[in-house]
Amino acid sequence: MQRRLIDGFATVKSKAKALFEEAGFITEIRNDADYENALALMDELIEDYDEHRALIAVLANSIEEWENTAPEFAAFNQQLAQLDDGVAVLRTLIDQYQLKADDLKDEIGSKSLVSMILNGSRKLTREHIQALSLRFGLNPAIFFQAPKHQLQVVA
Repeated sequence: MQRRLIDGFATVKSKAKALFEEAGFITEIRNDADYENALALMDELIEDYDEHRALIAVLANSIEEWENTAPEFAAFNQQLAQLDDGVAVLRTLIDQYQLKADDLKDEIGSKSLVSMILNGSRKLTREHIQALSLRFGLNPAIFFQAPKHQLQVVA
């Protein structure tokens, strides 16, 4: 039995070495090219989530670490940290879906109301949150307790 385990580990180590030589970004993103490759691989893996769940989890951690520490995300992360949870979610939805204020008229109302909510002079109402949650398939609770480092929406 012991011999079989050692042989099994040798195979695992060999395959892991080959994988990480080919796609080291799976565990550590070092530059923009790695980041782009990680995102592209994630798109592929999501197609069959159940089969790739473990690899998705590892890759998601790598992507999250890069997005939390890369200089090009610093300004965005700083702004996000200062936002009200609901506004942070709303801004993320706008960015992810490339929306304009007018695109949210059915959920929030006028462009000026959307602008006031985004600049903090007005708050999202229960009705706004329900409508946004329905449109984007979100649990309404995210507008109240958003983990700001995990707001990326996958379309």
